[in-house]
This record gives sequence, C-alpha cells and structure tokens, in this order.
Amino acid sequence: MKDKTDIYYHNVSGRSFTRFLIGLMPRIRQWIVFSTNSRKAIRKGAKLGKNVIILKSLADKANSNLSIGDNSSIGSYKIDLRSPVTIGKNVIVSNDSEIITTSHNIDSPDFGQKYYGIEIEDYVWIASNALILPSCRRIGYGAVIGAGAVVVKDVPAMSVMSGNPAKILKQRKCIHDKLVIPSLLSGDLKIYWKTWFSRKK
Repeated sequence: MKDKTDIYYHNVSGRSFTRFLIGLMPRIRQWIVFSTNSRKAIRKGAKLGKNVIILKSLADKANSNLSIGDNSSIGSYKIDLRSPVTIGKNVIVSNDSEIITTSHNIDSPDFGQKYYGIEIEDYVWIASNALILPSCRRIGYGAVIGAGAVVVKDVPAMSVMSGNPAKILKQRKCIHDKLVIPSLLSGDLKIYWKTWFSRKK
C-alpha cells in the first residue's frame, strides 16, 4: 500500500503471523471463486480491470457490453447487458440493485427495442435494491444512490440520491478513496498478502 497511514494498512500489517494466517483462509477461498468468475466473464467478452469482484450469476451472462474498472465490487447480477454498461474504478454495486439499459418503443407497431446503455463513473456507490432505469445514462463521479431509490435521470457527480423518483438529498463531502473495496467481500487476497509482507519496509 502506498499510503502507510491508511486504516487498512495498519489493521493488516499489525497482525501477528497467526492472525495473518486466520485472515488468509477465507481470502484464499474467495479469491478462487472471484478469479473463476472474472476469467469466465472475460472469456465471454467482458473487459475487467484488476481486483474486480463479480458474482457467478453475472459472469454467466457477461458479454462484450460489460466493462468494469479496477477494484470495483459488483454484488448484483441484475444488470441488463443488452446495451453497453461501463462501470468505472472503485465502484460498489450492492446486492439486488437492478440496472436496466434497454426499453421498448411504445409508439412502434412491433414494440421495437430501444438501446441506451449507461456509464457509471469512479467511486460511485449504488446501495441495495436500487433501481436504475434506462432514462438514466450516466451516474457521475462519487455519487451515492440510496437503498431502494428509483433513478429516472442522469445523476450529477457527488450527489446523494434517494426516493422514488430519486432526488438529490445533499452533496457528498468526500469519496471512499481510503477503502480497499475488494476487502468488503474478502476478495483482497493479493492486497492483503502484499500489505502484510511489506510491513517492515
């Protein structure tokens, strides 16, 4: 870790060897799971950065429309990949959130599909059970989507959104740049290992 004042570094580097080993076990298990998921998604055409956490159910349906940046944790499989979905770095998408990117033309006699896509910028947090509709094409840098919110339009950077339809409650004061996001689901094996062994440097 570059910043040796950060909480993660101190929590990990201060562990005894026994505590380090205890923490290593679940991380090895999760690394196997998440690495398998990532490799599967990449084989199916997705573009994934380093230390990306995705569920098997999302990897199963992945395609070339999916792009996820470094250190992002995607805890939901309810992402519509019929249109491009670009997710930035250090993004958290919590369980059961749903992102819909494609709709229908109600004025078309054959009810033809309309493809939109979405870009989710760095350091966004989408909380549990949020619903992002196709009319939202961009969620700006550092924005927070509250649990259960229904997002019907683009979200400005650093905005905290909630409600149905979602409205801006306030502006976020900082991003989660000290958080090691893969550690939320014990997917931080490489970071954990490197941090502990770099403690004497």
